Amino acid sequence: MESLEENVVAVIIVGGPAEGTRFRPLSFNTPKPLLPLAGQPMVHHPISACKKIPNLAQIFLIGFYEGKEFALYVSSISNELKVPVRYLKEDKPHGSAGSLYYFRDQIMEDSPSHIFLLNCDVCCNFPLPNMLDAHKRYGGMGTLLVIKVSAESANQFGELVADPITKELLHYTEKPETFVSDLINCGVYVFTPKIFDSIEDVYMHQEDRANVRHVTSFESLQITTRSPPTDFVRLDQDILSPLAGKKQLYTYETMDYWEQIKTPGISIKCSALYLAQFRIASPDLLAKGDGTKNAMVVGDVCIHPSAKVHPTAKIGPNVSISANVRVAPGVRLINCIILDDVEIDENAVVMHAIVGWKSSIGKWSRVQADGDYNKKLGITILGEAVTVEDEVVVINSIVLPNKSLNLFDPISRDCTVLVCKDLFAKLKKVYLIQLKRVHHLQSICLLDQ
Repeated sequence: MESLEENVVAVIIVGGPAEGTRFRPLSFNTPKPLLPLAGQPMVHHPISACKKIPNLAQIFLIGFYEGKEFALYVSSISNELKVPVRYLKEDKPHGSAGSLYYFRDQIMEDSPSHIFLLNCDVCCNFPLPNMLDAHKRYGGMGTLLVIKVSAESANQFGELVADPITKELLHYTEKPETFVSDLINCGVYVFTPKIFDSIEDVYMHQEDRANVRHVTSFESLQITTRSPPTDFVRLDQDILSPLAGKKQLYTYETMDYWEQIKTPGISIKCSALYLAQFRIASPDLLAKGDGTKNAMVVGDVCIHPSAKVHPTAKIGPNVSISANVRVAPGVRLINCIILDDVEIDENAVVMHAIVGWKSSIGKWSRVQADGDYNKKLGITILGEAVTVEDEVVVINSIVLPNKSLNLFDPISRDCTVLVCKDLFAKLKKVYLIQLKRVHHLQSICLLDQ
């Protein structure tokens, strides 16, 4: 029988509304962590991975969304996994380490011996049990999940240097201007409760520095505007960097896939990664069909049981179809996420796109993009309740909710498509593109935000 000392808890940082702006218009009414990937909310994947941790006592979701936005999901996932899942709302942002410290009493309720800390917007296979075993062997205060990436992309993340033999973290720097290492921080950690002492030391240092420094009122104003508050503690700059090389932090390298879900385009890529993982770990979650009784399925596809897909449709690869979707005869779906209550009429094509809730796509219409997931407009996004009428082509666009795209004069029918162009990004401009038939020229006007 395991002792209570071996209890483990997991904390998942879900952020808040201000951090989901890249996912607009999808995040207008739905928190980013609840947007579906591979048929499940984004946060569901790290939660499911936590279920595999031995002696898991509780899972905490920490963020500053309103509690009611997570209440239904938290109740549902708790019942499904048979593990208590609680949402803890911050009164304001405290930083990744500060939020952990702010809720330290709740986190320590079960006297856990180890605390996992995960970021919600990370996509990987979450090797948490193996990571915990390695952490126990190292005997340090904390262990980071790390991965090797290309030298060109490394500076977008926290770069680190680790001892090749002992795996001790020797040096850590967040998004350096010059190349340090191709080994980066994955945003997944396991700590002992001693992490709270380290965070408290940072708090005390920040408060002491604020109290003893005598400045003029003008200097005080300048410091306030430039510096984070004393109760804001960042895990990377304030904890990892100072403790590197002190035999307290270690690394565990994953050889599998890893992505940070920064944009809707990357979310389609991550959906494909999770679907591929289902093929190995949960093949029963993937749809099958040969075009006779069921639709032709190509590659990894997830179809909700309540969705109705015509046998003459062809689905895949990398397609996720949510609840109550209706797919008509002759439809072709490729590399896309179809959200709840969408209707797709005969012979329509959706490719490299996310189709928002309650939207409809007419006969012979196409909603598509070039599929470069790293570009701002590498995919097409239809917001909630968008209507694409018959024979309309929508390419590399972001469509705001409750819009109608048709063959007639779009100005008179209030048809607007929101498209961010790289050329005007620094000027904080937004294009409103009025769509006409594909062989017509597009009329463009600038609108100041």
